[in-house]
Amino acid sequence: MLAPLLVGHQTANMVKHSLEKKEKDSQISSLITKNTKVSISKLRELAISPHGLVKDELRRRAWPQLLGIEPDSQAPLFDKEKLCSHRDYDQVVLDVNRSLKRFPPAMKENHREKLQEQLTRLIMKVLVSNPQLHYYQGFHDICVTFLLILGQDLSFLVVNALSKSHLRDFMDVDMNRTRHMLNYLYPILERADPELEAYMKKSEVGTIFCLSWLITWYGHVLENAKHTVRLYDFFLASHPLMPIYLAVAIVLYRRQDVLDTECEMCFVHVCLSNVPEDLPYEQLISDADDLFQLYPPSELAKEAEFEYEKSKTIKNFARFEKENNLPSSENSRRPRTHPDRQLATSGSANHNGIIFKVTMWTLTAAVGAALVAVQYTSRNMW
Repeated sequence: MLAPLLVGHQTANMVKHSLEKKEKDSQISSLITKNTKVSISKLRELAISPHGLVKDELRRRAWPQLLGIEPDSQAPLFDKEKLCSHRDYDQVVLDVNRSLKRFPPAMKENHREKLQEQLTRLIMKVLVSNPQLHYYQGFHDICVTFLLILGQDLSFLVVNALSKSHLRDFMDVDMNRTRHMLNYLYPILERADPELEAYMKKSEVGTIFCLSWLITWYGHVLENAKHTVRLYDFFLASHPLMPIYLAVAIVLYRRQDVLDTECEMCFVHVCLSNVPEDLPYEQLISDADDLFQLYPPSELAKEAEFEYEKSKTIKNFARFEKENNLPSSENSRRPRTHPDRQLATSGSANHNGIIFKVTMWTLTAAVGAALVAVQYTSRNMW
């Protein structure tokens, strides 16, 4: 009798979620009509709350408005020769040519090649428009998501705005500020789960495992596009450091996997750097938002050795909020989403009782993966 009950419960949940999405669709549609001045504050709430902006059709209209971009804004024209002569052009072409997995697998080759050309132009337009910005490997992973959803012109307007706010510190001449953003991981984790934090520190795993999470907004590591765009809803509506809070939420969710792993850098690195596809993203978004409310970044900046007040990302984001009469993301504390709920952890029961066991084959693979990760990072990231 258990199976029919489970099926009935799943069907009820599907119906509930369908009704919730339909209601949100209606709310968002009425909010972003072209004839009214959109409430960015309200749009932020809808983008963060369960199901986000629901569907790509709404994202095409809502994502630009979350950044204060007017619906009738136009992208400027660019000289092709100037784009191709930029200092980063050759590296951008190399990265775009390696980005096959970021396009739908069923897409025809000629269509994909056309989109790759558009992706190269998009990136170069942003760099040429902002000579102070420096390309980093991972920027193309963010750009391709916006290109696929928004098309050429709108994606330029959105990425151009983001490159001066949420992504600005990633685009410094070096990645010093990015390293310090990663430093937030352990101060947040220590407050949320001291046992797990101590175990990870003992393993000396560091923070490299989540570098690509942060600088690509998880676009590089997630296979399912629906998860990627849902996270983009969340990040566009949130403080620029929210991706690192999501990283902590993921680590907390996987705490049993980590604690069941041998306490050595290579093993823990491999465990954490492989992001499962079946993560409960709505739960993790809620947890990350709760962590942000409990442990705001300005209060942890000293421990992270992050010069919060000097960060161009933080300054520009604060200016955007002020110019658009928005409450400060950090200073206006919202109630926790679920004040009485513990942050989610997977536990061995959620993984069918499977315990992470290491064999000699895994040892070889783990050491190799760790070495490759370190070499790749030192060569291409720093």
